[in-house]
Amino acid sequence: MYKKISFIGAGNMSNAIIRGLVADGYPADHITASNPSQPKLDTLTNDLGIHVTNCNISAIKNAEFVVLCVKPQILKNVCMAFMSEVSLQDKCVVSLAAGIETSNLIVYLSGHAQLIRVMPNTPSAIGCGMSGIYASADVKENYVTFVEKMMQKVGETVVVSKEDDINTVIAAAGSSPAYFFLIAESMIVSAVKMGLSEQQAKTLVQQAMLGSAEMMKQTPTLSPMELRQQVTSKGGTTFEAIKCLQAHDISKIFDEAMIAAVNRAKEMAKEF
Repeated sequence: MYKKISFIGAGNMSNAIIRGLVADGYPADHITASNPSQPKLDTLTNDLGIHVTNCNISAIKNAEFVVLCVKPQILKNVCMAFMSEVSLQDKCVVSLAAGIETSNLIVYLSGHAQLIRVMPNTPSAIGCGMSGIYASADVKENYVTFVEKMMQKVGETVVVSKEDDINTVIAAAGSSPAYFFLIAESMIVSAVKMGLSEQQAKTLVQQAMLGSAEMMKQTPTLSPMELRQQVTSKGGTTFEAIKCLQAHDISKIFDEAMIAAVNRAKEMAKEF
C-alpha cells in the first residue's frame, strides 16, 4: 500500500529520491515537496506531476511520512515553525540532516520519537547511492521497512543498529565519493604528465574505477584483497605500483582519513 510522503526541502537529495520513486512507479499524487522558493518546485511538478507547496505545514498535515531535507543549521528553526501548527501523531519523520542526533531531533519535534535518520551520498542523484539508516528500537518496524525501500529507489541501503554507526556510514559512504574523486584526479594528472590528453586519461581512469567496483559487486565471494592479488603478478607493473603505494602506507592514510571524518561528525553533533 502506498503512503503519502512529504519532502520538506526540494534540494538535490529530495529531487533524487522523488525522481527515483516516480521512475519506479510510485504514484506522483502521493508525493508532496515543500520549498520556500518556487523554481525547484516548478521543475518537480512539471517533470513528475507531484504536489508542491511553499507551506511546510500543509505538506506535513497531508503526509504519513515526513522527510526533512534541509540544511542542519536551519533544521531546528524549521521544526519549531511547524510544530506549533501540526500533530505528528501516526506519522514517521525521516531526517537526512548530517550531524543531528536522534536525541536532539526528538527535542525539535516536541517529543515525537517515531523518527529515522538516513545518511545518503551524492551518487544517489544518479541512482547509484549508498544510504545508511538508523532507527531506535521504539520505531515501528514497518516504518523502517518503508524507509529502506524508499532509499533503495536511489541505490543500496544498510540498516545499522547503533546510532554511532551512522558516523562510520559517513566515513565509508557519505564522504567517500570525494576520496575516489581525489584518487581519480591524481591519476588523471599523472597520466597527462606522461603524455595522454586529459580526455584520454579521464576515460581510462573512470572506466577502470567503474569496472573495478562492478567486479567487487559481481564477485561477492572474493574479498578486495583477493581481487587485488589476482591482478598483481609478482615482478610485474601492478606489483611495482602496489609496492610503491604500500611503501607510503596507504592503508594508514585511509584509516586516518576515515577516523578524521568520524571525529568531525562527532564534533558536529555537539554543535546542535
